[in-house]
Amino acid sequence: MLVFYEERLALLSLPKTGSTAYQAALRDRADIVVTGPPDLKHAPVRRYDRFFQNIFRKMYDTEMEIMAIVREPVDWLGSWYRYRSREELAGHPHSTRGVSFDDFVRAYMAKPCPPFAHVGSQSEFFRTRSNGKGATHIFKYEHQDRILAFLQDRLGGEIHLDRHNVSPAMPLSLSDATEAAFRQSHAAEFALHAAAL
Repeated sequence: MLVFYEERLALLSLPKTGSTAYQAALRDRADIVVTGPPDLKHAPVRRYDRFFQNIFRKMYDTEMEIMAIVREPVDWLGSWYRYRSREELAGHPHSTRGVSFDDFVRAYMAKPCPPFAHVGSQSEFFRTRSNGKGATHIFKYEHQDRILAFLQDRLGGEIHLDRHNVSPAMPLSLSDATEAAFRQSHAAEFALHAAAL
């Protein structure tokens, strides 16, 4: 999470949406940089609003606009699946080694969800508190040019991104039946992505 006080902007870090690259590029420019623990680095909208936004409201009578990035839901799960296939996770309950992507997505939809497919939800990340305002700017991950243009305009100056935390490259195969079931059971994820900038 990054907060830019003068610009009244908070950039929240939804996992697997390139947030680490933005943190690396902008950390020296930000007024508040939260790199850990994960529950704070990846604080969802409602947690940010409850704790961080309250500080600005009570101490400075102002609020930060909230910005975050959302990824196409199948692509987002694909990134998690690939990330959890890393060698260092072999044998760990979160490892996806030996699991097909189709089985991973089916496990993600299962109740209860097994540990290797327990990766949260993008729509839950954006859920607001009953009195919260929610995210002001939600960008699609695949529109990096728009994200950069917005940040460069808002913060002033050019931003150079390097790749960070990249998942291993591997083919992803999803059956039509699994994708259809996922689209039906997690329609809110697709609606969120469709509504983003």
